[in-house]
Amino acid sequence: VQLQASGGGLVHAGDSLRLSCAASGHTFRSSLVAWFRQAPGKEREFVGAINGSGVRKYYADSVVGRFTISRDNAKNAAYLQMDSPKSEDTAVYYCAANGRWGARGPDAFGYWGQGTQVTVSS
Repeated sequence: VQLQASGGGLVHAGDSLRLSCAASGHTFRSSLVAWFRQAPGKEREFVGAINGSGVRKYYADSVVGRFTISRDNAKNAAYLQMDSPKSEDTAVYYCAANGRWGARGPDAFGYWGQGTQVTVSS
């Protein structure tokens, strides 16, 4: 599976932004897809994940109620809807795939895309 994240940019706190993760490879539709982020000087941090069918999801506590993950397997894509972002959400965002359900550590995911920068201005 090859992944490419896009959609980042500058957003004002309280606005919305949607990130996309375009995938190639026949195993995408059965793969758990996750979003991670990494701020300068910090470790890569789990944001949320969605199972292959798109029915089951889990999130980091810091984004619950503000961020929503979805996917469209017909388009081989996954999304991260960021509502009411805060300045502390500023980071490079990555999509990853092929992890096991419940995983939150970067090492659990075998495929990664290039990141997309999100900057939230207050």
